[in-house]
Amino acid sequence: MQVTRSMATAPWLRLLDEIARGLTDAECHSLIDLTLSIKPSGVTIIWIEHVLHALLRGVDRVMVLDFGQKTAEGPPDTILQSPEVAAIYLGPEESADA
Repeated sequence: MQVTRSMATAPWLRLLDEIARGLTDAECHSLIDLTLSIKPSGVTIIWIEHVLHALLRGVDRVMVLDFGQKTAEGPPDTILQSPEVAAIYLGPEESADA
């Protein structure tokens, strides 16, 4: 796995871009476990992801961008409850029903 290989260079920052896309559930769980195992080493991880269950289990903070503009930032649970974030990702009509 490329994430493991890249850790051999002892980085201080990791940028993970859509790494959960196309993975099976088992592979996704392994990826999350690997990401969580990196955190105690002090490496900063920036993770861009649309597979929310992977992202939300593996991060402490979330930043939501809408057309390049930051619309929300904070703990995952807070962000998931944001009406503004729901409107962006579900559409205004659907987010009112959520």
